[in-house]
Amino acid sequence: MNKENTDEKSKDLDLWMIRPCEMYNNEYSECTSISSRLHQMFVHGSTVDCNHWHEDYINCLKWKNDKNIQAAETLVNSEKMKRNNRWKTFYANNVWENRTSPPENWNDPLPDYIAQRRQNSTLEDELDKTENKSFCSIM
Repeated sequence: MNKENTDEKSKDLDLWMIRPCEMYNNEYSECTSISSRLHQMFVHGSTVDCNHWHEDYINCLKWKNDKNIQAAETLVNSEKMKRNNRWKTFYANNVWENRTSPPENWNDPLPDYIAQRRQNSTLEDELDKTENKSFCSIM
């Protein structure tokens, strides 16, 4: 495959989605570690198949080293699938109503009882100290 053809096809892909190859290898190592396996058994009742991380790592190496378009396509599709799985619960949420704009009173002052409670807090004392302190040092 010539370079021009590779460049043309790679423009159509979402290559920005491809992470550094080490990240895929780290995810695979983390997924197959003893602590992760115990966690998977506790949460799911069985271990999770981690081979997709290893396949992503191999495809990433093929893309980085050889500019293999098919490996890049597979990797981008895998990233899209992972993203869709992460967002699946968000889209399935029927409890909360999604807003298109912030509430009208989002920047109103705090109620009096919260403002009074905040006056006596240690955090407020520390904020007062740091507001008047200069952190600039000229040598």
